[in-house]
Amino acid sequence: MESPLFPVDATASLSRRQWFRRAGTSAMALAVAPHLPAWSQAPVVGRVRRGDEPVRLNSNENPYGPSPSAREAMTAAFDEACRYPYAGATEALVARIAEREGVTPEHVLVGCGSGEILAMAGMTYGLHGGEIVAADPTYQGMLTYAEGVGAYVHRVPLTDDLVHDFVAMERRVTPATRLVFVCNPNNPTATIAPPAAVRDFCETVSSRAVVFVDEAYIDLLDDPAAHTMIDLVHQGRDVIVARTFSKIHGLAGMRIGYAIARPDIIARIAAYRMGSPNVLGVRAAIASLQDTAFQAYSRARIAEGRSFVNAVLDEVGYRYTTSHANFVFFHTGVPIQQFQKTMSDLGVLVARPFPPLLDWCRVSIGTTEELQVFATALRSTASRG
Repeated sequence: MESPLFPVDATASLSRRQWFRRAGTSAMALAVAPHLPAWSQAPVVGRVRRGDEPVRLNSNENPYGPSPSAREAMTAAFDEACRYPYAGATEALVARIAEREGVTPEHVLVGCGSGEILAMAGMTYGLHGGEIVAADPTYQGMLTYAEGVGAYVHRVPLTDDLVHDFVAMERRVTPATRLVFVCNPNNPTATIAPPAAVRDFCETVSSRAVVFVDEAYIDLLDDPAAHTMIDLVHQGRDVIVARTFSKIHGLAGMRIGYAIARPDIIARIAAYRMGSPNVLGVRAAIASLQDTAFQAYSRARIAEGRSFVNAVLDEVGYRYTTSHANFVFFHTGVPIQQFQKTMSDLGVLVARPFPPLLDWCRVSIGTTEELQVFATALRSTASRG
């Protein structure tokens, strides 16, 4: 599959000098091509593979970030590195998020990645034998943490189409249920539930338990506003919405995430805070939040990557779900540990097992070069039968 972003020939790694030369060329193009879409006007960025290191397609990272504006913000924040971030930076980020989401700052909790937000919620509602209802498989960050502090997790199988079975999940909600977890788009399946179905479920169940909606990948959708459950927070319902700067913003290493919920819920969760975000990450998040051109750029490049991966999977005959995230979930027909090792031997790291779907594989969308390496490895693997 050939496209302007994914030509058949693998793209060579860029040196720093080449990167700036291309960035300068892109800037020059802006002056003569104002009609181009916003994402295409951003300078080409992306992680450069070093030497013979393996291609890392196992953690759903965005290889195109941080954005140029986020990098500049981090550099400018070096003088703040001697200060704790809550002395001004975190408050500034909270204010920016609150403005964007149409809530007060008291509705916002910033954490060290959405991972800390998930852990805080797992502790808040899982301590002393609290019960949690969740799909299976789904993202395990909160669930395993909650089990570690004594929670009981009711895992409800996905439908045959690998989407949330909201009917079955609602049946599992009892008076002992304290939290219901919904990851949408879902990780690892990359599937998404219709907004009306999610909203109806949240409205119904939130009268009986708190509903936690993990929207880590929602900004990768063409129309995230149609899928978010933020409006239920506006209505004062028992709903928590979590977001992260690790995906579309490309700030996974900076560990910045946040939750939106009613102020009393935020205060309850915040009591279990485990750390504080770093000031460089906070400043980068503020800049990236405003950099809508880079967000559009990332969204478009990742969409190109999904199409490329799907084409290769079609070529080798592997079926896959329709992805709404920065990864693709496909059926290998062999135990995932075996498939992992084969791909690793060929220089590509893919994701861990996701019980009970132990012959499926999750692969992240990488750069052009990384996906070319993945395609070569996959073809080799498939040819071995």
